[in-house]
Amino acid sequence: MNIKSHILFFTTILIASCNSNVRFTDYVDTHIGTGGHGHVFVGANVPFGFVQLGPTSLPQAWDWTSGYHISDSTVIGFSHTHLEGTGIGDLFDITVMPVTGKVLFARGEAVTEEMDAQAKENAMQSGLWSYADRSKEVSIPGYYSVPLTRYGIKAEMTASARVGFHKYTYSAAESGAIVFDLENGGCWDKTTETNIEAISDNAIRGYRYSTGWAKNQKIFFYAEFSKPFISFNVINKEVSDNIKMPLYARADFGKVGDGEKIMLKVAISPVSEDNAMENMKSEIPGWNFDKTANKAQKLWNKELSKIEIKTEDEDSKKIFYTALYHSMIHPALFNDANGDYRGSNDSTYRYEGFTNYTIFSLWDTYRAAMPLTTIIHPEKMSDIVNTMLHIYSQQGKLPVWHLMGNETDCMVGNPGAIVVADAIVKGVKGFDKEWAFKALKASVMLDERGQDLRKKYGYIPSDLYNESIANDMEYAIADGAVANAAEYMGKTEDAEYFRARSHSYRNYLDELTLLARGRFADGSWRAPFNPIESNHRENDYCEGNAWQYTWLAPQDFEGLRDFYGSNLKMIDRLDTLFSTSSILEGENVSPDISGLIGQYVHGNEPSHHIIYFYTMAGAPWKAAEKVREVLKTMYSTKPDGLSGNEDEGQMSAWYILSALGFYQVEPASTRFWFGSPIFDSATIRTGKNKFIIKTIDNSPENIYISSVILNGKPYKKAYIDYNDIKKGGKLVFTMNNKPVKWY
Repeated sequence: MNIKSHILFFTTILIASCNSNVRFTDYVDTHIGTGGHGHVFVGANVPFGFVQLGPTSLPQAWDWTSGYHISDSTVIGFSHTHLEGTGIGDLFDITVMPVTGKVLFARGEAVTEEMDAQAKENAMQSGLWSYADRSKEVSIPGYYSVPLTRYGIKAEMTASARVGFHKYTYSAAESGAIVFDLENGGCWDKTTETNIEAISDNAIRGYRYSTGWAKNQKIFFYAEFSKPFISFNVINKEVSDNIKMPLYARADFGKVGDGEKIMLKVAISPVSEDNAMENMKSEIPGWNFDKTANKAQKLWNKELSKIEIKTEDEDSKKIFYTALYHSMIHPALFNDANGDYRGSNDSTYRYEGFTNYTIFSLWDTYRAAMPLTTIIHPEKMSDIVNTMLHIYSQQGKLPVWHLMGNETDCMVGNPGAIVVADAIVKGVKGFDKEWAFKALKASVMLDERGQDLRKKYGYIPSDLYNESIANDMEYAIADGAVANAAEYMGKTEDAEYFRARSHSYRNYLDELTLLARGRFADGSWRAPFNPIESNHRENDYCEGNAWQYTWLAPQDFEGLRDFYGSNLKMIDRLDTLFSTSSILEGENVSPDISGLIGQYVHGNEPSHHIIYFYTMAGAPWKAAEKVREVLKTMYSTKPDGLSGNEDEGQMSAWYILSALGFYQVEPASTRFWFGSPIFDSATIRTGKNKFIIKTIDNSPENIYISSVILNGKPYKKAYIDYNDIKKGGKLVFTMNNKPVKWY
């Protein structure tokens, strides 16, 4: 079956199974973000599933943190866990490679142009790896296929939430086999303990413990083959002096005929091999590959249907639904079918009343991805908050960057507190608000990661702590969120305390330079001071410089405006941000500073709210101009169609919300500030309700909002309230080509 036949087949079964004629999956291009520094996952999965089954490539470098990059077509195997758009690599657990003939049990060595013919041949045989024929690759939501040229094997895969389903079609060979690789994890991940054993002539089980970004990761698996193997060999390799570990296993099937198919199901669990087996029984008990692929497609179509847009611009439709797809890969399910999961303290728990999740890139996602989740996945938000509260009970604080039950403490601030506070303020049901507030206070009051210095000095001194400005500003945002939650719950004293502490960032605002500048414990300013200097993770900022961090106070717009003196002066300074030179200086410029307009950096999260300050300052037409510029220049249908790391859905969530016409600037707020909608209409399903956005006189030239009507009445606010979106209704924008202020 060729590529067109595959797509036609899955399209046909999808049409037959859906009530709607709209096939939203048709607009998803999984290759957007596979070039540049997008770092997106490519493979088969279901929305928010534990399994992300897809190819893992040979390189172990920054642009391969998801295991795939458009510039490289090597495959060492198909792994069952992958990250999505992160800046650090991990996972790639339980890697499977179909092979023929003899192979070396190793990752292998890449072929380079500098090698002579013999060296290239040696490299080709140096491990399990094969080139993939990307010209015949098929990648659509819930299904992935690619031929492995070395072995003459066509690999196909689909998945359920906890089970990866493989189908391998062999060319004629004397020895066909499937190899399990427990050695090679994601980039900086290292195996610490393994087991793999056959329990029948078509079933195996085992586990892989590893350390890396997640210091104590444990994945258990159970696998079944559609054909009995004639032999099963475990390969032990030396991992240190006189210590060997079972790192590979080969299931041999003997002679295989041309076109012979062997299928494989692999279920994973964070708790036990037995639970993995039960996961398989629960989700994919049989061997109907097409049925499983069809079900995965239906699940994706259902989730993607939560926002239905209408536009004549096919590229923007493709970008939008691909963004929506990317926003639904993580957080990932992290409990077994029976409810068991592994907690942050390495103990096993059984959830009661909520579904447990993992992979929380919260420094990124609190800004747009989580607010988007609150709108279109309200049924999941209480589960996410309950997960975070149980993490708090297990580790003593809300999550910072949680990965497979491990707290990585990656990035700065207290982003988990922002997400929980936001849920409180938005009235999300299904969790204990008092327990949540207790977790908020406990988390932001800990004397760790610079908070002790902040309490002592009122800010984090730049001569005493690395990334002082970034840490303090993110802590201040979290404090602002906690203050909003306290106010919502009637806790006046707490609200006043945290509101005051949320102003700590003001200590860095330098009236001489009008920028956020490092300040020492004695109150003096850092000198010399270069606002365009970047030294990745080794100065006062985190993946940025003074120009971006000056604006990182979404919790205190009024305070930032007052620093500049007035709305007009703030607008003028924003103009300077976007018009100044994009030159960066330094010996170790952060690669995350990408997608520049002046010194605005769309490729990294600290800038994501800044454009909407224009609307808040009374110049919505300037916000409209910049929103349209970013939507047009920082997103495309090409493989390098993202301006920076996807970051677990945040880069995509910015596009989704901004394309709809609004964005949440303030943490733990119900206000979504207007920018410039680009679609003729959009229907957002918010649980049981529908919120309809209609754009009149929409065109590439008519980018400015001239009037707004909400539910048939003129609307004079510069933002839409979350509660109005949640309860459903109709928002009508009238657009025109002249800058105006309607509110």
